[in-house]
Amino acid sequence: MSAGQTLRVGDPVPDLTLPDTHGTPVALSELRGEPLVLVFVPFAFSCTCTGELGELRDEIGLFDDAGARLVAVSCDAMFTLRAWAEREGYPFDLLSDFWPHGAAARAFGVLDESTGHALRGSFLVDADGVLRWSLVHPRGRARPLEAYREALATL
Repeated sequence: MSAGQTLRVGDPVPDLTLPDTHGTPVALSELRGEPLVLVFVPFAFSCTCTGELGELRDEIGLFDDAGARLVAVSCDAMFTLRAWAEREGYPFDLLSDFWPHGAAARAFGVLDESTGHALRGSFLVDADGVLRWSLVHPRGRARPLEAYREALATL
């Protein structure tokens, strides 16, 4: 695995633009003004990723109550992410980091360069675009919901 250094708490997050599941460009700078939770996942439709995002879907009130916007990011193509979101009923945006391949994951230090997929990186960004919390797990290890609960409690 050769992921780069993950951003550190207190760092401003990079301003990136990624397409949503309909190809509409979404710039991270346009999401400022409210806290943002970015959740990088390795592969659409995989068991662990589907389980993780399903748990976040089922607990979306946790994010809503904290006033935080939840956004998932994957190196999959937008068409794949659209099919996945429709099948699973995700109420949050999924953004495609397909091209340039892995640019967002690389900027956040969670791209596995040897395989071209994102590691399981989660990032809490405050309303001003500053990183306030992060958690990175390898591909096969799910992130616990309790970690999000604890991070959101700091807002």
